[in-house]
Amino acid sequence: MAQTQHLSQAAFDRLRAEHDDLTTRGRVEIARKIEAARELGDLSENGDYHAAKEEQGKMEGRIRQLAYMLENAEIVAGTSGDQIAHGSVVGIRYEGDDDVERYLIGSIEERHDDLDVISPTSPLGEALIGSAPGDEVTFTAPTGAELTVEVVSVD
Repeated sequence: MAQTQHLSQAAFDRLRAEHDDLTTRGRVEIARKIEAARELGDLSENGDYHAAKEEQGKMEGRIRQLAYMLENAEIVAGTSGDQIAHGSVVGIRYEGDDDVERYLIGSIEERHDDLDVISPTSPLGEALIGSAPGDEVTFTAPTGAELTVEVVSVD
């Protein structure tokens, strides 16, 4: 069963462009590298050939990953008022800590340079969805510990 990939329109467009680039220019470029390496002779000891084949494998893996995400994508609009939703940037404070940490709730493909990402399907992400500033939510961490966070802000 395919898992829905919640993406903003901007992330969807960026992933579509990356997929299109890899399936056209990327495949042509890697084919040229492989052909050039073949012309060097003995493939069993040809480092260029093996490196190009490894690069091709990684690229094909990324193409499959992108195709899966695009095929199962659901475009989300982001925040709905003050409630946390997919695409929200939240400020949270862990119980007993004074520091406010900011995170983006969404897919790792939505990442911003200055923000870490919390998956909405993670224990913390699930607990935060629907919360608003001032709410305290408790969740069970993967270690089994019960943790409480206060929602400080939703952008």
